Amino acid sequence: MPRFGSDPSLDPHPRPRHLRIMNAPAQFPETVNFHRTELSLILSLYGRMVAAGEWRDYGISGLRDVAIFSVFRRTAEQPIYRIEKRPKMAARQGMYCVIGMDGRILRRGHDLRAVLRVLERKLIRSVD
Repeated sequence: MPRFGSDPSLDPHPRPRHLRIMNAPAQFPETVNFHRTELSLILSLYGRMVAAGEWRDYGISGLRDVAIFSVFRRTAEQPIYRIEKRPKMAARQGMYCVIGMDGRILRRGHDLRAVLRVLERKLIRSVD
C-alpha cells in the first residue's frame, strides 16, 4: 500500500488546499545584490568623495532585477548618482552603469572599475 502523501490522488484523506500551501516552503524571489568585491570598489570611491566633501550619504537597494547604490549630497535629496548592476544587460551593453541626477546614463560597461572612472574624474576636478 502506498504511503499517504506520496501521491495526492492516492491519499484517501487529502489535506485542504490552504493547508498544503501553508506548509510548503516559502519561495521568495531572488534579488540582485552587489558582491563584496564590487562593494569594496564602490565604497572606496565613496570614502574618497566624502573626504573631498562632495558626497554625504548613500543607500543600497537590492531588487528583483537590479541592485542600486545611490549617492546623496544631502540626506533629504534625490540621489546625485546611481550605480546600477543589471545582470540581464551583461551580454549586451554591460551590467554596470552610472546614472546622473537627471536620468542620463553617464557610463555603461562590463567592468565596474572602468565604469566608476567617470566619477573619479569628478574627484580630480573637485580637488584642484
